[in-house]
Amino acid sequence: MEAEHPCPFSTLFIPLFLCLLLSFSLPVHSDDAAVMELLKQGIINSDSLGWSGPDPCTWKNVKCDRSKQVQVIQIKGMNLQGTLPKELRDLPALTQLEVQQNQFTGPFPSFAGHGSILIIIAHNNRFTSFPADFFTGMTTLQSLTIGDNPFSPWTIPESIVSATSLKTFSASSANLTGKIPEVFGTMVSLGELKLAMNKLEGELPQTFARSSIQTLWLNGQQGNNKLNGTIVVLADMASLTSVWLHGNQFTGPIPDFSMVKKLQDVSFRDNQLTGIVPASFVNLPNLRTVSLTNNLLQGPRPTFGVNVDLDMKPGSNRFCTENSGGTCDGRVNDLLSVVEAFGYPKTLAEDWRGNDPCNKWKGITCTGEVAIEYVDFQNMGLSGTISPKFSLFTSMLRLVLSDNNLTGTIPSELTKLPNLELLDVSNNNLHGKIPSFINVLVITNGNPDIGKESGEPSPPGSVDGSKVGKIVGAVVGSVGVLLLVVAVGFCLLRLKQKGSGKLRSPHTVVIHPRHSGDQDAVKITVAGGNVNCGANDAFSPRRNGPVPGDIHFVEAGSMVISIQVLKNVTNNFSGANILGWGGFGTVYKGELHDGTKIAVKRMESGAVGEKGQTEFMSEISVLTKVRHRHLVALLGYCLDGKERLLVYEYMPQGTLSKRLFNWREARLKPLEWTRRLTIALDVARGVEYLHGLAHQSFIHRDLKPSNILLGDDMRAKVSDFGLVRLAPEGNFSVETRLAGTFGYLAPEYAETGRVTTKVDVYSFGVILMELITGRKALDDSQPEECLHLVTWFRRMHLIKGTFQKAIDPTIELDEEAVASISTVAELAGHCTAREPYQRPDMSHIVNVLSSLVELWKPAEPDAEDMYGIDLDLPLPQALKKWQAFEGTSPFLPKGDSAQTSIPTRPSGFAKSLTSEDGR
Repeated sequence: MEAEHPCPFSTLFIPLFLCLLLSFSLPVHSDDAAVMELLKQGIINSDSLGWSGPDPCTWKNVKCDRSKQVQVIQIKGMNLQGTLPKELRDLPALTQLEVQQNQFTGPFPSFAGHGSILIIIAHNNRFTSFPADFFTGMTTLQSLTIGDNPFSPWTIPESIVSATSLKTFSASSANLTGKIPEVFGTMVSLGELKLAMNKLEGELPQTFARSSIQTLWLNGQQGNNKLNGTIVVLADMASLTSVWLHGNQFTGPIPDFSMVKKLQDVSFRDNQLTGIVPASFVNLPNLRTVSLTNNLLQGPRPTFGVNVDLDMKPGSNRFCTENSGGTCDGRVNDLLSVVEAFGYPKTLAEDWRGNDPCNKWKGITCTGEVAIEYVDFQNMGLSGTISPKFSLFTSMLRLVLSDNNLTGTIPSELTKLPNLELLDVSNNNLHGKIPSFINVLVITNGNPDIGKESGEPSPPGSVDGSKVGKIVGAVVGSVGVLLLVVAVGFCLLRLKQKGSGKLRSPHTVVIHPRHSGDQDAVKITVAGGNVNCGANDAFSPRRNGPVPGDIHFVEAGSMVISIQVLKNVTNNFSGANILGWGGFGTVYKGELHDGTKIAVKRMESGAVGEKGQTEFMSEISVLTKVRHRHLVALLGYCLDGKERLLVYEYMPQGTLSKRLFNWREARLKPLEWTRRLTIALDVARGVEYLHGLAHQSFIHRDLKPSNILLGDDMRAKVSDFGLVRLAPEGNFSVETRLAGTFGYLAPEYAETGRVTTKVDVYSFGVILMELITGRKALDDSQPEECLHLVTWFRRMHLIKGTFQKAIDPTIELDEEAVASISTVAELAGHCTAREPYQRPDMSHIVNVLSSLVELWKPAEPDAEDMYGIDLDLPLPQALKKWQAFEGTSPFLPKGDSAQTSIPTRPSGFAKSLTSEDGR
């Protein structure tokens, strides 16, 4: 029989159960208690915590899980002092650590490799450093708030890439340095990023686009290198609800916010944002607070909804108007549309104030305080592309974009600018073919890829960008080159017609042989030979005067002088008496028996014909209607068989051409600048009288230095005014509507034959250039790129640092002279503008020059201008001259409706002439 067990099962089960139960009530991980004891010992004033006993799970503000492992530590806002032990990461079940708003110091503990932590809140303490390996392996971390701690400078470690579950990262005022890591934009869970009040620098990461970030606070970065660049990436942050970027150095425009419908809270103040505030931002449906004060925003002041709390102090931006709902001037709108392609550069926004771009806006020059003519953005650090909207500025003469970082191509729309003279895009990064400009100086050197598509390698032996620029700059579309091409065409046509003997087109041109004394002929090489196109009268066809069948003959009257008298006074037209060649003949000096000198112009005998008769009479008809102290007076004329002669007052100092270009050969002193300025004013006053102050309006059409004569007092008078040029009869005679001298012809006149007073203004502008430089309008002794004065002068004047080299070296330059020459050079540029309407009137020119010479300018015609009375003469001579001009002229063309009194020549002059031959 089996012995009975001394202890039945029931008595054994109960103690075992109690043992097991007792065992479950004890901590499984005794290390948790040790770690918590270290935490307690590190807190200086731990008594305030009320932590007692060996079991931390019973401690206040500490929570454990069911397995008695420490899971939550919440000791916030208790003014605790001391340090946190590095062993905190040995609490394997810890998911939440809250130690914020205390006075903990020392290094913040690392949690590298921790596999459970979800939330760490430690802001507003005195931690001195942040561990570099903190984020390693922390795949569970969802929220980290460590702002307002005086960490030693640190950068966000690369290990943050491990925090794949991170939703909130708040580290404002944490002494962060460096750039914002790109990885933030790739974290699919990240919704709140607060990195304000640090020392971050650089641009916003492009990875922010299409990220899940809802709250982005990057405001108030410290130091010299704050966050910068544009904020364009915000346009693709569709989840964004709050963005604070104030107190940085962001530039460029506010982007299109059409995709950011949830945005409510925006602070962009205290940056350098530029451009127009877009409607897509103003009209955001959920917008509640907006701060834009202290930027460089442009365009009209935006009007936000009534529910928006707006911080936008008046005058703290660059709005064209501070009136809500106000509009900008059209020119302002056009300029802003142009610089949009440059990203609304800060350098311009800083300077562009108000609603008038002609009021000293940087890079903008206007004429008449209305039209924008010059845009000079050289060396302004511009990037982006050249906007085709530059074509909006139809009055623009010069566009300078050199020495920037522009990319892209030259827009073909610029070729449509009707008045453009200069396009300088040198030293950029442009590519592509150069559009076909006409009459435009295009400078493209310093663009390695110009002339080829982007990325296209340069073929072996190809011309680089700088050479292309030189070629384009020297050849493409200058007015002078255009006229040269026209002249070459005429020369070729002449050769063809000479060989065929066929009748020529009425729109071709006469080509004269070069006279020995002429300074204005053009040498053109054709088919290996030289053809001289134009002598003193490069284009000398008939003018738009009377035509056969509609001739207005003048009556002879007392101005008719016998041929014998003129032969006597010129010593039978002796070669020793030749003064020069001009118009359609040779000019001789004559001397009357009383010593009075005259100038006699004798038409070449081969030039007389029906057409010659018509134009000769037209010349007399015009010259009897004009009297002015700065116009050479017509004293009489002679018709005898084939002889046609005109008699003028004698100008002893000869032509301006001799004084300006041939002073060395004539052993004369060069003209000083003040004298040149006075001469220019004299000529301007004479032409002004022709254009509008005489009884009728006349157009000279052949202004040039050889037609400007100087008296003993070196005062200037215009000669050959109103002259209808003649061409020799025979195989070389061709009718044309053109008249004048190549080099002085306005482009519209050369191209179409259209003539207005502005063709004289153009010629006068060329003369101003000659006075400044001492160079001829056309000089075939110069290199090809310097042959045409207008083109060369513009290039020298436009390119900075070169203009003083263009000034005649014989001129003594002081500060006053340099300033005066600069003004005259600018005036010359306006006078030679390509389009007639861009050129000033002669009255404006007189005003400009008279202010420099400090002479009085009559506001309207007076007796002096109308009757040629020179107030500089002694009183007896002035009275005699006035008496001589009494009466009316019998030399008006028949059918002329003018009834005004016309002065005649002095009666004593006829007596002096007729007395010599007894008539």
